[in-house]
Amino acid sequence: MADDQDPTPPVEVEKQEQHVIVLVGGEMDIDRAPLLYEALRTLITQPDCPPDVVIDLTELTFCDSSGLNAILQARLTAEEHGRRITLHAPNRQVRKLLELTGTHQLFPITGTHQDQSD
Repeated sequence: MADDQDPTPPVEVEKQEQHVIVLVGGEMDIDRAPLLYEALRTLITQPDCPPDVVIDLTELTFCDSSGLNAILQARLTAEEHGRRITLHAPNRQVRKLLELTGTHQLFPITGTHQDQSD
């Protein structure tokens, strides 16, 4: 789990031929969301970025509206560059945030997250 004092979001990138997987972990809040967006923007705007960007949320423990906004901004950037963002394995809290805001319809969502409380 991420150190609460570390301002850098735990993001790892795994590039493959047809897609790139962006692993996001820890908490995504107002302090970390701009860093997430910048990491996604940098990746998406690279000429050699694959067409499909999968944001793997398996290790994400919390996401507030600023984290969601970073993902929504990244989605617009992806569209501008002919790429698509898919969300993988959002936990219960993230799924609820997506549903309450109606943004779940904007993303393909794959996989399931094994919440302890499900």
